[in-house]
Amino acid sequence: MRVSRWVTIGVIALLGVLVLLGLTGHQSVHAERVIPYPAPAIWAVVTDAGGYEEWNPILVRAEGLFEEGRTMRYQMRTADGGTTPVEPVVRRLVDGREINQFGGMRGVLTFDHTWRLEPVAGGTRVTQHEEYRGIGVWFWDPAWVESAYQDGLVALEARLAD
Repeated sequence: MRVSRWVTIGVIALLGVLVLLGLTGHQSVHAERVIPYPAPAIWAVVTDAGGYEEWNPILVRAEGLFEEGRTMRYQMRTADGGTTPVEPVVRRLVDGREINQFGGMRGVLTFDHTWRLEPVAGGTRVTQHEEYRGIGVWFWDPAWVESAYQDGLVALEARLAD
């Protein structure tokens, strides 16, 4: 009986540690670029899901409508060059200015991604910001995502120049 009690205590302690790691795990990535085009032109490209495969180096295929409450379906390029499906829900959409999407598995690994467009001198500041939470962030380095998002902003500008 004594062994059983210690096993139970050990399992409870392990579960407590896992819950704590899940609640405290947090990382973020951020990429921004001033693109010399007006916000409406940029918005038209960013919200054209069918056109992503023509310019976006990380979200190589996109399906769905950018509307609050809707689920988008992406094929995301991974760090090793493969792809994985990602299905976030559009949580917030401010026409011409902001798209916020959320997905993943709560407690394990979630992402909260925002596109933001802000008119500035010389064009529009375009920002991609993403927050990751859950136990998975303790075992994953999202630095490659930040670099890919920066490359995506360069590709977005090139797409507008076409």
